[in-house]
Amino acid sequence: MGRESSVGDLVWRCAALAGIFFLGFIAGWFGRPASEPAAAEYQDRLESLLQDIHTHNIRYYLREFTRLPHLAGTEQNLRLAERIRDEWAGFGLEGVELVPYDVLLSYPNQNRPNYISILQHGVQIFNTSLSEPVPEGYENVSDIVPPYNAFSPQGQPEGELVYVNYGRTEDFLLLEREGINCSGKIAIARYGKIFRGNKVKNAMLWGAVGIVLYSDPADYAASGVEVYPQGWNLPGGGAQRGNVLNLNGAGDPLTPGYPAKEYTYRFDPEKGVGLPKIPVHPIGYNDAVHLLKNMGGPAPPSGWTGALNVSYRIGPGFTQDTHNQTVRMNVFSTNRVTRIYNVIGRIRGAQEPDRYVILGGHRDAWVFGGIDPISGAATVHETARSAGALLKTGWRPRRTMVFASWDAEEFGLLGSTEWAEENAKILQERAVAYINADSAIEGMYTLRVDCTPSLHTLVYDITKKISSPEEGEEGVSLYDSWHKRDNWTDERDAPRISKLGSGSDFEAYFIRLGIAAGRARYTKNKKTEKYSNYPLYHSVYETFELVGVSYDPSFRRLQAVARVRAGLLFRLADSRLLPLDCQEYAAALRKYATSIHALAHTHPNITQHNVTFDPLFSAVENFTNAARDFHQRLQDLDTSNELVLRMVNDQLMYLERAFVDPLGLPGRPFYRHVIFAPSSHNKYAGESFPGVYDALFGIERSDDPHAAWSEVRRQISIATYTVQSAAMTLTPP
Repeated sequence: MGRESSVGDLVWRCAALAGIFFLGFIAGWFGRPASEPAAAEYQDRLESLLQDIHTHNIRYYLREFTRLPHLAGTEQNLRLAERIRDEWAGFGLEGVELVPYDVLLSYPNQNRPNYISILQHGVQIFNTSLSEPVPEGYENVSDIVPPYNAFSPQGQPEGELVYVNYGRTEDFLLLEREGINCSGKIAIARYGKIFRGNKVKNAMLWGAVGIVLYSDPADYAASGVEVYPQGWNLPGGGAQRGNVLNLNGAGDPLTPGYPAKEYTYRFDPEKGVGLPKIPVHPIGYNDAVHLLKNMGGPAPPSGWTGALNVSYRIGPGFTQDTHNQTVRMNVFSTNRVTRIYNVIGRIRGAQEPDRYVILGGHRDAWVFGGIDPISGAATVHETARSAGALLKTGWRPRRTMVFASWDAEEFGLLGSTEWAEENAKILQERAVAYINADSAIEGMYTLRVDCTPSLHTLVYDITKKISSPEEGEEGVSLYDSWHKRDNWTDERDAPRISKLGSGSDFEAYFIRLGIAAGRARYTKNKKTEKYSNYPLYHSVYETFELVGVSYDPSFRRLQAVARVRAGLLFRLADSRLLPLDCQEYAAALRKYATSIHALAHTHPNITQHNVTFDPLFSAVENFTNAARDFHQRLQDLDTSNELVLRMVNDQLMYLERAFVDPLGLPGRPFYRHVIFAPSSHNKYAGESFPGVYDALFGIERSDDPHAAWSEVRRQISIATYTVQSAAMTLTPP
């Protein structure tokens, strides 16, 4: 009996000790101190990453990557992808790979060039140029694609010309009110104000059989600046390339919503999503003069004249002396499925490898891509090098960093969208943020940032740690330089931050998947520099010299932008508590709700249709209270408790997802963000509460006002539900 008791007592004691050990292990695991470095060491590593980004490296990469054209789908672009892959691996990035997709691309016919002609009695009396004059120093470079609009269908429509200003919806409505019929005519529109694909869509809606696009000096010339190469204005023979799709986030036109892999079902090429139905072709302003100088019809309305020495009469057709002349478009471009390649590299996270922060920008260019995109690609390359150097010191980020060099952005954001589609399930569960790294410079004045509201505070914090690149501002932070030049005076005493629209690779991540996103670049003074974008956009003159001689000879502006992007990447990947600010989102929602309410009340009949925004304002107030309470709880958060920290970080990470409607916007199922989406009338511009905005925009031309106002009420209800649901995600579990 004594022996049995002794054995039993021993067993009991062992079990008790094992239980105590297990409980201690659990307590120690979930309550263990952070293995990350102390705050001072953390700041030192951030500083090390930023200071290791050098101007001479960015200059070298820009020079190397712009030596040859590298259009998507070409051998030269594949060679560049392979070089980036190999160098990223050499920098220390892990698992670097080429990821292929087979997408629909569009190219000019080498044997039948595109051009516009003026005919008299069926005889061509004028033809537009077949190519741009090649810049000095590049005469021996082959494979320079001539100006064209990708995805234009083939065709040779002939008819009278109608000048439609910028080809905006309001421009065509004005023509309609003036009794000018565009049906069966060829439209000519100047580039600028809106995305070129929206111009083509509008021309189709108003019955045009073709559209010619040109760059007017009023929109593509800075005052007091010479044309390239003496300056950075567009020469008369220069023309803007670009795609004219209306994809609305679909990705590859033949595989909308799904990755364009070998196994994927494809639509017939002529039935692809977003393909235009009328021929489109771009020309330079020297050629545009010949088309516009003899235009007949009424004088142009206010705001319709450019800077050419022509009358800008609207037409249709030419003056009495040349009334027997017509215009013919000759477009022979072809579409074909072509393989493209993304480059993907990673630095695996130490504590949370299943959380991803993505830095991505495209590589493909229409020709050399001096600004678009290689000014951005060079900064990504230098950031990858600097992060790899830090990795070799023994550092590893808390979360996984993903570096991406996208292909075929110029053809409709194809590379980035296909990768997002292929990895959508993983990204929806694991992606913390996406930092876009397209062109790093478009002007020489100050910083420009577009991002989701939850990134505002982080952007301000990062820019306070970076020096201004401007001469005479030694010792001044980028934040203070930016604040001085672009103060958000009507909103707050801080630098201006804009909404995200579209037109670059963040689209699928932010607007479809609901991943927090932002972009930064150097820009012009929008108050005094009224030209559109930058004058040499998408022309053969986007060379290394354009950046190295004109835009940033010291390369300090590109360095500053690289440091902003790298700082965002580091902080999002390596902070214990995610630096996302839900209170900034609350402030933005209040502003946007007030703005859409004011817009709605510009319609005189709104009170007759039982439209109220009260539920939306109530939901915004609930979100504001939830965000305030959440922020207050963060002040008392035990950040040493990994389980609690993970739970709070997940609430912050998934907040952006809460604004996504799986049904998408009406007629645009891949635009799913209820708070932000591109305007239906200008892809480049971001709209807040886009469903409500589009419903209001359609009232004026609706044949059924009752149904139109009913759609407004429906969209307000969707917005209300979405904001209220997002507020609930911030409450304690």
